[in-house]
Amino acid sequence: MDMMKNGFRRFWQEEDGLGTLEILLILAVLVIIAIAFRKWIMEWVKGLFSNVNTEVSKQTGDIGSDIGKLENLTP
Repeated sequence: MDMMKNGFRRFWQEEDGLGTLEILLILAVLVIIAIAFRKWIMEWVKGLFSNVNTEVSKQTGDIGSDIGKLENLTP
């Protein structure tokens, strides 16, 4: 019995695996937060992509009009 008690005591005092446990707990909390706010996160990501798409469309529209101007200048 004392051998088992000493084994548990050594296991409890050993801190080698503590870093791994902490990382797993942090990841679990992040996953729970992501699940809880998934609708808000998805709307935010869709908004970001929409803004990027609008900006890219504006830029390509500007490039297209500039190309048209250059084509009109050539004899």
